[in-house]
This record gives sequence, structure tokens and C-alpha cells, in this order.
Amino acid sequence: MHYMAAHGMKRARPAELIPGTVRVVTARMDYLPRAAPDDWQVAEWRRLATPESAGVSIYARGRDYHKVLRNRLQRLAERIAQAVGPFGHRVFTDSAPVLEVELAARSGIGWRGKHTLTLHRDAGSMFFLGEIYIDFALPLSSPVSDHCGSCAACIAACPTQAIVAPYRLDARRCISYLTIESDDPIPVALRAAIGNRIYGCDDCQLACPWNKFARRSALPDFDVRGALGDATLLALWAWSEEEFLAGTAGSAIRRIGYARWQRNLAVGLGNALRAARDAAAAQAIESALRARLAGAGEMLAEHIRWALAQASPALPKYATAS
Repeated sequence: MHYMAAHGMKRARPAELIPGTVRVVTARMDYLPRAAPDDWQVAEWRRLATPESAGVSIYARGRDYHKVLRNRLQRLAERIAQAVGPFGHRVFTDSAPVLEVELAARSGIGWRGKHTLTLHRDAGSMFFLGEIYIDFALPLSSPVSDHCGSCAACIAACPTQAIVAPYRLDARRCISYLTIESDDPIPVALRAAIGNRIYGCDDCQLACPWNKFARRSALPDFDVRGALGDATLLALWAWSEEEFLAGTAGSAIRRIGYARWQRNLAVGLGNALRAARDAAAAQAIESALRARLAGAGEMLAEHIRWALAQASPALPKYATAS
């Protein structure tokens, strides 16, 4: 996350990031879809255990949270202005080098869990964070105590062992970083562990006992859109760039671009090919991968070749176009 490091200590000193800042108002917003079943964690584990299914992080299946939360924070700032008069402010939601989890922990929004996300006893971790930097003093709120105890479920659940110690995350191993933020080839050593996760990863949250208290969003914005909830890898792999742009319109997914989208899908398809239980399923995946290989750029072609190499030798062979 080079943009975070580039700002140095401004991340920890709000008045240096935005001169004149005196207080930070922190907020959280639930994003679990309104239609999520009571056993939503079980349903998500089931999806991840189905190799041909496309694993998209829950938060990204609806509208882009940056837009939703930023608009609501701005409206909150306007309501504050109605009460106290005009004031200087700046709204943030995962949009600047802001130490959001630390600010949330200090203000009482929750505590930092061992997976490094914010947790609350009454809401789990399925919520977004946002901040309003303001130029006048408000009464300070108090932090809440840590309630992770001896639990290490999140650490054990991480597919790539990215949580290297309690409260320490190695982003270079984190599936969310690799599939969303990184523009580089996905490390070969981590590809098998990524499974069918093509955009983000929720495993540490699915394993967290506190998420039995996760709250559904009150907003339709985070309802599942289009094919992003129950799509298969092959269905999404078939998208042209135009179909990708249309299918992710208004979604946070769109910002990774078509090239990363295909890179991620190629890894998912390689893992699905390795797990294929019959020749027909394997042939469908191989044919789809080979059809895209000829026109692929260098990075995508390398990921496709890796995916094709995952074919199980135990399955009977069949004729395919080269």
C-alpha cells in the first residue's frame, strides 16, 4: 500500500493531513445484505467450497460503498452545521491515508480484532468505517475494551496465512490485497490457496464468533446486484470488457479493471480445473481458458498457462484445440 507509506506520519496526525483539524467524528455503516439468510456464514462457506462458484466479497456485491458512505457522512456534516453553524470539515471513507481502524478503536466504534478489522460486541465486523475531520472541539468519546480473548479463529481461517500474528497482517499474502489492490502477477505459491476467491476474501470474518451478531443493512444499496451473488467462474470469464463494465456499473469491483478481473478469474479457474470431478467439467474449463489464450496479454497468458497446468492427471484425456 505505497500511497499509505508515502504520507508518513500524516496518517497518525490528522491535523497534518488536513490542517486545522481538531476532532475526528467516526462512524460505521452495516453492509450485510437485507436478504442475507440467518445462516449467512454457513452459506458463504458453502459457496467457497464449491470450486466452480465465483467468490466475491460480500461488501462488493452491492453499490460502491465509497459513494454511499461518503454521501451519508456529508449529510451528517450538514446536520452538524445546522446545530452549531458553519465549520470546516473533510469527509473520508477508505479514500485517503487515514488510520480508520485506530480512530474507530479510540472513539468507541469497536476494538481492533486479531484480524486487524474493527469488531463490536453488538455488530461483529460487517460494517464500513468513515470519518469527518472537523475544525472545532466536540466532547471525546471513550474506547471500548477488547473481547477477542484467547480466540484465534480468524488466524486459523486465513487461506494464505496472511495474519502472521495477532493484530498483524502481511498484506503481501492477503487475498483482498492480491485480488484488488495489486496490479502484479499473483504469486504462484499463493494461487492454490486463493481457491475461487476472485474479488476480496471474507474468511477471517466468516470464522469470527462475533459475526453471529452482524447486522443487516437498512439500505437497499447493499443488496446483491446482478450476477455477483451466485455467478460461476465460467460465466464471468465469458464476459467481454464491455460486459464487465456493464455488469460492475456502480460497484466497487469496477475500479480493478478488466485486466485484473481476468487475472483473478484465471487463477480461480485453474483451481476449479484441479478440483474437477469429471472430464466434462474439466473440458469446459480448459476450452474456455484456451479460447482466451491467443489474444491474452503477457501477464494474463501466464496465469492462463498456470491454470491449464492444474488439470488433474487422474481424469481421462480428450481432444482440445491448441
